[in-house]
Amino acid sequence: MSGDAYDGVETVEKAVVTGAAGFIGSHLVEVLRRGGTDVVGIDRKASWATADIPASAGLGALRAINADLASADLSACLENAATVFHLAALPGVRPSWTQFPEYLHCNVLATQRLMDACVRAGVPRVVMASSSSVYGGAEGTMSEDDLPRPLSPYGVTKLAAERLALAYAARRDAALSVNALRFFTVYGPGQRPDMFIGRVIRATLENRPIEIYGDGTQIRDFVHVSDIVRALLLAAAAPGKGSGVVNIGTGRAASVNEVLVLTGELTGRTPDARYGPAHIGDVRATTADVGRARNRLGFTARTELRAGLATQIEWARHSLARTPPHETASSAGMAPTHRG
Repeated sequence: MSGDAYDGVETVEKAVVTGAAGFIGSHLVEVLRRGGTDVVGIDRKASWATADIPASAGLGALRAINADLASADLSACLENAATVFHLAALPGVRPSWTQFPEYLHCNVLATQRLMDACVRAGVPRVVMASSSSVYGGAEGTMSEDDLPRPLSPYGVTKLAAERLALAYAARRDAALSVNALRFFTVYGPGQRPDMFIGRVIRATLENRPIEIYGDGTQIRDFVHVSDIVRALLLAAAAPGKGSGVVNIGTGRAASVNEVLVLTGELTGRTPDARYGPAHIGDVRATTADVGRARNRLGFTARTELRAGLATQIEWARHSLARTPPHETASSAGMAPTHRG
C-alpha cells in the first residue's frame, strides 16, 4: 500500500488491534506502525505467535499476543490504549448456517468481553468492523437509517456485535465512544482466498474454471482495503465523543460480470466462468450511502475498481510464484480465520 493514501490522517500513540493477523488487521497494523504508533496486536490465529518487536527506525513497537478474546485476560492488553480497533471476527455468510455456535463465540461473546474490558480500562475510543450484511437485501443505496434486516446468521451476529458495543458506550460509567463501521465488499492484496475477487483472480491466473453463484448480474459496492484502513484511522481521530454506525463503501456498485471483464482485461486471460445457483443468504445488491462517512469522518473512497483490481492481481502473481507446485490452494471453503 502506498503511504500517500494516508497522508494527513492522524495516528495515535498506542493502539490495540484485534484480528491483527487478518486481511484488514495486517494492513492496519503496518500503517499504524509506519506512523510511529505502538501497537498491541491480538489474534488467535495459530501463525500469530506471541512476540515483542521494539520500536526502530521510525516504526512503532509491536506486541503480538496470541489469544482468544472470549477467554483471555484483556486488562493488561488495554492499559493506556488510546484506541481499540476491533476487527476480530469469524467471517463468511455460507458457513454461518452450519457453524452458528462458533459465530456466536467469535463475533458476539468476544465482542461483549472486549467491550466490558474497555469500560473497566477507561479506553476512550473503540472503532469496530461491522458489515453491510446487517442490511440484508435492499433496493437502491443502503443508509444507516434503514432498518437492519440481516439474511444470514453471520449478519445477525455482526448486528448483535455492533449493538453490544454501542450499548457499552452508552453506559453512564463508560468513558468511551464507539464508531461501528459497516464495511461493504472489501478487496485488495491479502484478501481471503474464499472471497469472490480472490477466487476469480487466482483461477484466471491458473487457467482454471471459476464457479459463480448466480447469473453474475448481482452488484456489490467493492471498496479497496487501503480505503478501509484510511476510514479506520479517520474514525479513530474523529472529533467529539458521539457513538454510532457509519457505512464505509464507495457509493458505486459493479456487477460480478463487470469484475470478470476487468479481470480479463488486466490479466490478458478470459476468466472461465461457470454459473450456478445463488446461495442462501446472498443478497442481490449492495451499494453504500456514503453521506455520513463524508460528513462525520471526512472519508471518501479514493481507489477506483480497475486500479484496485490491478493491485490485487499483482499481489496474486507474486503469491502464486512463491507457492510450490504441490501446494495449490483450494478456491472453495473457508480460509484460515482472524479470530482474535
